[in-house]
Amino acid sequence: MIRHVAGQYILVFLLFFSVDTFPQQDSLSFLALGDSYTAGTSELTINSWPLQFAQLMDKKGVPLKPPTILAGAGWTTDDLLSEINTSNLETEYDLVSLLIGVNNQYRGLDIDQFKDQFKELLDKSVKLAGNNTSRVFVLSIPDWGVTPFARFKDKDKIRRELTTYNAIIEVETEKRGILFIEITKLSQQALWNKSLIASDSLHPSAKMYKDWAKKIQKKVLKQFP
Repeated sequence: MIRHVAGQYILVFLLFFSVDTFPQQDSLSFLALGDSYTAGTSELTINSWPLQFAQLMDKKGVPLKPPTILAGAGWTTDDLLSEINTSNLETEYDLVSLLIGVNNQYRGLDIDQFKDQFKELLDKSVKLAGNNTSRVFVLSIPDWGVTPFARFKDKDKIRRELTTYNAIIEVETEKRGILFIEITKLSQQALWNKSLIASDSLHPSAKMYKDWAKKIQKKVLKQFP
């Protein structure tokens, strides 16, 4: 989250994503947009929430193709917009997710700029989903203030600022009729459960990503056609 990493366009193919119930052509495409929380920084990509989410969806009879992940450590809304504009993405995906904003907050960037860029990212996400808002979902920003990395930081300030960011995200998302999924409270469990934090003392562990994936799956399945 803290150090910017050069743009990465990850198309992950894993053998364990074999689809037994449905032929491959029935599998749905999934684009995950974001920052380190989506890229699975400090964890194996297989343990990131998009990969675990795809596995869970497959088990429920909704097979997904290997997820396309456009995300990187340190990315802000500005970075993600730039990467979307320059990456060779498909013109349309069956499912698109968005999780962004923590690095805007960490760097103390202008929140009005965040709001404008987040709205632009929402519009791009909908376009990438074939202009179908029911195929887009947005996640709230996790609370990194509960991690060991933040032990010398002003945790109350972090929480207040992230609350403001998440309020903007929720309002703008629901205004467009897009599914908003709150995962901040799940992230705060790391305050007393250190197994939810990766070895870098900042990012989520595979266990926390699994908790996110389970909640995301349940929410997405409720509105899946």
